[in-house]
Amino acid sequence: MGDHSSDNDSFIESVTEKITEKFHGHDSSPSDSDDEDHHSFSMDSVKANVYRMFGREKPVHKVFGGGKAADIFLWREKKVTGSVVGVTTAIWVLFELFQYHLLTLVCHLLLLSLVVMFLWSHASTFIKKSIPKIPQVVLPEDIVLDVAAALRVEINRAFFIIREIALGKDLKKFLCVITGLWIVSVFGSCFSFLTLFYISFLLLHTVPIFYETYEDQVDAFAEKAEAEIKKQFAVYLSKLPEGIKDKLA
Repeated sequence: MGDHSSDNDSFIESVTEKITEKFHGHDSSPSDSDDEDHHSFSMDSVKANVYRMFGREKPVHKVFGGGKAADIFLWREKKVTGSVVGVTTAIWVLFELFQYHLLTLVCHLLLLSLVVMFLWSHASTFIKKSIPKIPQVVLPEDIVLDVAAALRVEINRAFFIIREIALGKDLKKFLCVITGLWIVSVFGSCFSFLTLFYISFLLLHTVPIFYETYEDQVDAFAEKAEAEIKKQFAVYLSKLPEGIKDKLA
């Protein structure tokens, strides 16, 4: 009898322990999920508070459109990007270093094309074989109209922006544009147009990938630089008359 009662007591204790563990498990799971939710919320809040240049919220790839062009700029397709940079570099070397002229290049390309097409069209008389004819190239009208419409929209937008800046409603933007144009004119006097275009092309294919690789470090440095610029601008603003100061503020 004593052994039977002790077995019953041990069975009851084991069942009680299992029930207690089960309840503790249910109690701990919501707290764990709450901790995870709190952790994810804190991570999201930290990410939201991180400084990004120009107030950027999207990734760099999305800023460039997220398509084929973005893949080329950010070296996602290394062969395509390398080919584009290589061809552009060859053109720059051809015109700048070898002093090749555009009109001469166009004439030589047309001459080579005419000779190749002539030989191709008359190759059947020299070779006892049927040679496929040269296809006729026709530029579709809808493509030309689409390109012209897109250019018209962009040109009208540029005219609108220039007009808004010239009206002087935003004096700060006006001064920034004037300063930017002056800087570009200084660079333009030091380099030819082709060299300036080539430098811009290289920057477009190197700066984005560099920024994407060292994003946090660059943003931290930009935040400090922006704070210092605002500080110096405030000092300069305090020395201006009240009327100009109100427009710049």
